[in-house]
Amino acid sequence: MLLRGIIISKPLPALRFNSTPLQNAPRSYRPLAITGRFSISDGDLQSRGFTLRRTISGLDLDQLNSVFVAVGFPRRDPEKIRVALEHTDALLWLEYEKTRRPVAFARATGDGVFNAIIWDVVVDPSFQGIGLGKAIMERLIDELLSKGIRNIALYSEPRVVGFYRPLGFVADPDGIRGMVYSRKQRKKK
Repeated sequence: MLLRGIIISKPLPALRFNSTPLQNAPRSYRPLAITGRFSISDGDLQSRGFTLRRTISGLDLDQLNSVFVAVGFPRRDPEKIRVALEHTDALLWLEYEKTRRPVAFARATGDGVFNAIIWDVVVDPSFQGIGLGKAIMERLIDELLSKGIRNIALYSEPRVVGFYRPLGFVADPDGIRGMVYSRKQRKKK
């Protein structure tokens, strides 16, 4: 479902797991890391000069904010970014080794068992088009699935919805499953 920039996705059958151990599950049901089907391997990322990070350790929030602004997000208070990241269940970012700056980032929040929502997927415009966004999304989805989380939603700008479709995200064909709270401003008289 797409509603004011939010995509809610039901798990696709190929992404569901049965109760068998992951190593014995049918190949199409195994997380990407087990099957080794990432579009860019960790080794390839490293050989291109990128370091994959999974914690906020070493992440400069002002530099991350610059990437947010570069892709059109509003500038955020770094202290609020820090609090948001402390309440994040999973995050990935790529550091470009030459500059020691973040160039790609994504995070997910949720209940840790059934549901997760992906937020703040960004790639520095000067690094777009080389597969970094796909690389971090594949790994974030894989991490969520490996935790048993099957209902993964995504907050997205409408103009980039096409990027997420090949990763398995769809508009909800069964109708509205989620809504967004929107408090309208009262007009001054």
